[in-house]
Parts: sequence; structure tokens; C-alpha cells
Amino acid sequence: MTNDTAKRFLDIAPEVQATLAAGGPVVALESTIITHGMPHPQNVATARDVEAVVRDNGAVPATIAIINGRIKVGLSDAELDWLGTARDVMKLSRADLPYAVSSGRQGATTVAATMICARLAGIRVFATGGIGGVHQGVEDTMDISADLDELARTPVAVICAGAKAILDLPRTLEYLETRGVPVVGYRTDRFPAFWSRASDLPVPLRVDSPDALADLIRTKEALGIEGGVLVANPVPDADEIPAGAMKTFIDAAVAEAKARGVTGKAVTPFLLSHLFEVTGGRSLATNIALVKNNAALAAQLAAALTR
Repeated sequence: MTNDTAKRFLDIAPEVQATLAAGGPVVALESTIITHGMPHPQNVATARDVEAVVRDNGAVPATIAIINGRIKVGLSDAELDWLGTARDVMKLSRADLPYAVSSGRQGATTVAATMICARLAGIRVFATGGIGGVHQGVEDTMDISADLDELARTPVAVICAGAKAILDLPRTLEYLETRGVPVVGYRTDRFPAFWSRASDLPVPLRVDSPDALADLIRTKEALGIEGGVLVANPVPDADEIPAGAMKTFIDAAVAEAKARGVTGKAVTPFLLSHLFEVTGGRSLATNIALVKNNAALAAQLAAALTR
């Protein structure tokens, strides 16, 4: 199940290991939402709530992080508490994951790094909030998230609420198509825009049940087509911020970033912080709701894949 060479870097929690060995359903969860996504103690409470949602929907959660250079697949209560207030935690993608492991560092996994670690452990399904994508102004910056290439190469199904609307969504979808990644709308014909249920962009494919998703994944594997599947699952109606209102907030945040000279990797954290302020905390509440919604679907898909 695991790559034998990589096994020496992995610490798989006993419950996760036993479930995988028995062919049971496991859902991978990222850890950047804990270290870089929200303040303490809300970060730890949310992580525990998301794990509970996975359990309530019939699967075992495996939150992934790097602690003292060890890839932890499934965190203990003590590890989760520690991570919630830890300092000097790297935000890890494909490029810096080996460094964090080799140098004994602490690291939280992004979408790309979580996919890599999930595959090493033999986990087929991963729930997150939203994927990274092609950034606005890419023609000048070449800023494209490593998440997109990871989806093209690593065989893990990623359940998300689309991509954050601060990104260039048309180019993000175009890049995914170029890289051959199936983008599947779950019970929707429009690509979700994270805080909003729908953008004005169509999704290339649509499925309406976990079993249909499982059939798609099994068929893709049987055909020998590499890479993952991106499942775009809209935020629940009651929790969304409508796209029109969100665009006004985002435009103001982008203008503020430019006025302050914010550039590079600092742009996204700045925009998210600014959006939290101008929405009166609503953007974070929506973020939490959509992560839980994605965790529920991921658990249902993981269970369907074991049937």
C-alpha cells in the first residue's frame, strides 16, 4: 500500500493504518487551515469538527502534518493541540516537503503536499476548502499554484469548493484542462467560487452521487490514466456569500493590496485577512461551512470506493 522507500518517513496513526489494512474508508485532511488559515483556538476546534464530520459520514479522518521531520498521517489529540499554537511552521508544497522532512522541521501541508503524503499512505480521497490556482496578473508574475500540476500527476481525488474567487478562475480551469485533470461538478453545472455557490463558468463534467464519483475514479484507474480527479462541491445555500457581493469585497481588497504595495506570496494572506474584516467575519464562517461540507462528501466517496 505504501511506497516501501517512503515508509521510513511516515508515521501512520494506528486507527488509520488498521482501516487501510482492512480496505476501509479513510479521508486525508490538510493542516494549513490549522497553522495558516485561522486563529487559535478556532483552528483546533474547526479541525476537530471536520474530523467529526468525516466520522459521522462513515470514514476515518487522517489529518496530515510534518512534526520533527516525520510525516504524520493522522494526528493524536496532543499533536493537534500542539500544532494549533506551534511557531515557525513551514507551509509545505511539493518543492519544500523533502526539505522539511530531511531537516527535521515542522510543516503544514497544502493541497499539493497533502496529496503526495496521502498517496504514500495509500489514501485515495482528500477533503480541503479550495484549491490553489492561476493568480490574477499571471502574464507578469507566472504565479500558478503547484496544486494544479499535482492534480495532473498524483492519483488522489480532491473534494473542494472550487478555487478562491481572488484567483483567475477562467485561466485556472483552462490550465486544468490542458493538464488533463477531470473537473467534476457535484450536483452542479457551474464551477463553484469558494465563498459563492457558482461562478459564471461551466464545469466540464457533472455527477450527482458518491457512487457515480467512485465509478468515474475506478474507470480512470482501470484505463491507466495518471493523476487525480477534482470534485467541485458548492458551499451549502445557507452559508454562501452571493457572487455579486463577493466580487465587490474582492475588488476593494485587491485595490487596497495594490495601494499598499503588497506583492508575491504576501498577496493571498493579505486579501483573505482584508476580506475577513470587510465581511465582518462572514468569509471565515463560510470557509468553515464549506470545509465541513466537503469533508462529508469525501467520507461518502471514500465509503463508496470500498464497496
